[in-house]
Amino acid sequence: MITKQTAAQQLLRYLHHQVTLASLVEWAEQAIMNGGFEQGEEKILREVLGKMAAADVTEFGLLWEDCENLMLQLGYKVSIDAALVA
Repeated sequence: MITKQTAAQQLLRYLHHQVTLASLVEWAEQAIMNGGFEQGEEKILREVLGKMAAADVTEFGLLWEDCENLMLQLGYKVSIDAALVA
C-alpha cells in the first residue's frame, strides 16, 4: 500500500542522492499503475506521484520548490543543513 509516508520517504531518498531522478520517476510510475493507495489519501497521492512521475520531462522537471511543496502536501516540512567541506 502506498501511503503519504511511503511517498515522502521516496522523495527524501532522492533529495539525499540515494536514488537517481530516473529511479524516482520509475517508482512513481509503478506506484500509479499498481494503485493501492492509503484510504482517504488517494487524491493527494495521485497528485504527488503524478508530479514525481513527470519529473523527467523537461517541461515539468523537479525543482527544490517542487520538492518542498510535495513534502508539505504529504504532511512534512523540509529543512536544510549545511556543513563546510574541508
